[in-house]
Amino acid sequence: MLEYMFFDSCLRDKFVQHAQELGIVCTLQDDNMGLIVGVPEDLPDATEVSLEACYEALQEEQASLVDQSEGGLKKHLAGFRLELPDGQSCMVALQPDIANRLLNCFSLEEIQVLFATVAKHVLNPQDSSLCQK
Repeated sequence: MLEYMFFDSCLRDKFVQHAQELGIVCTLQDDNMGLIVGVPEDLPDATEVSLEACYEALQEEQASLVDQSEGGLKKHLAGFRLELPDGQSCMVALQPDIANRLLNCFSLEEIQVLFATVAKHVLNPQDSSLCQK
């Protein structure tokens, strides 16, 4: 399941409406980090592109809302949900410019695999060198 994070329920609802128009069934979850919308991973490419474009536009709208609020630019953060090997999930907070650079080079699924791999090796370190694997 791919997860999209929102901090405003109106923006989340716009995303869910767009997803439903594309025929995507969403799961909604609220946690201490924000509002999460889950969608299946096996979406057709064109559907995934449309959904990602909608999400990016809504993230720009979210950034604009933050800029208008007290504290403005000091509040800008981005994050990726990380699935730990024991089944728990957590949010990895990043500065928006780093998150954008990652998203320019990798899909959301690839970033989640990268973070999950790092978490697995941090929680269960292997002392052997790479050539021994």
